[in-house]
Amino acid sequence: MNHFDAFVTAALFGQSGHATFALGDGTVRFETGETVQAHPGGAILCAALHPSGGGLVTGGDDGRLVWSRAGEEPVELAALSMGWIDAVATAAETGMIAFASGKTVETLDAKDPLFRRSFPHERSVAGLAFDPKGRKLACATYGGAAVWFARIADQKPQMFKWAGSHVGAIWSPDGKFLITAMQENMLHGWRVADGKDMRMTGYGGKPKSLAFLAKGQLLATSGASGAVVWPFRGNNGPMGEQAAEVGHREGSLVTQVAAVEKGSRLAVGTSDGRVWFADVDGTRQVEVRDGGAPISALAISPKGDRLAWGDEDGGAGVVDLEADAA
Repeated sequence: MNHFDAFVTAALFGQSGHATFALGDGTVRFETGETVQAHPGGAILCAALHPSGGGLVTGGDDGRLVWSRAGEEPVELAALSMGWIDAVATAAETGMIAFASGKTVETLDAKDPLFRRSFPHERSVAGLAFDPKGRKLACATYGGAAVWFARIADQKPQMFKWAGSHVGAIWSPDGKFLITAMQENMLHGWRVADGKDMRMTGYGGKPKSLAFLAKGQLLATSGASGAVVWPFRGNNGPMGEQAAEVGHREGSLVTQVAAVEKGSRLAVGTSDGRVWFADVDGTRQVEVRDGGAPISALAISPKGDRLAWGDEDGGAGVVDLEADAA
């Protein structure tokens, strides 16, 4: 276990299989021991893996977008004259990078330093997600989600509308459904083909952390006393279906979930600092950490054999799971 003395904004596994942590003090810390001063004097507000799989792309309250790799100087990808970078997303499939600042979203191409597109919105954008092919970008904003083609200039977005503030987004792995987390205690979703929408309610808190697993047939979320798991089987997804709850515990709220898309194991972090993982059917639950500061970041490695976590007080850890963890 490490203690970084700063809020852990994100924990992510890179191509190497090692964990990387983005912190509220502006640094990126690598499991291998290196530290990169990505945002000197500022805080990291958001982070995503670089499309290459090597290092992190981070946005900060200094208005800079930075690529950090172990043992190398940070690379500034973009810098704003004013404003914070509130959200970032990347797509390994196409090499695209997107970031949001206030009402504006911009896209970059990791392979072309001259490429840049700008997409304006009527209200601030709080969450970004590329579709599975890395070509479309969903922007969560007030009133729903705007979907843009990431490389095309001068276009009008496809709007998926629902009243209220939408703060995060995720696509189903088959691209058939778009789901947003809302400022209210609920999710909202749409079937992309026809815009049919669905409400996903019953939460005691805000379901901000979302992860697909079981080959895309299940969506796990935070926001309740246990991990809430929605079925996404068939053409109707969760429409007319009931969610299940894994690991329910009174007096605690799930703050983070993580999973491997093709796997059947779910990792969970809670408001009372516990970290555990379980088989999605709930038959087995293994505790990794028994309590502490609220968990603010959580990740499972692509092979499903390692788990990384971070908390609001700067605590962090990496745990090796069983060989059959996926």
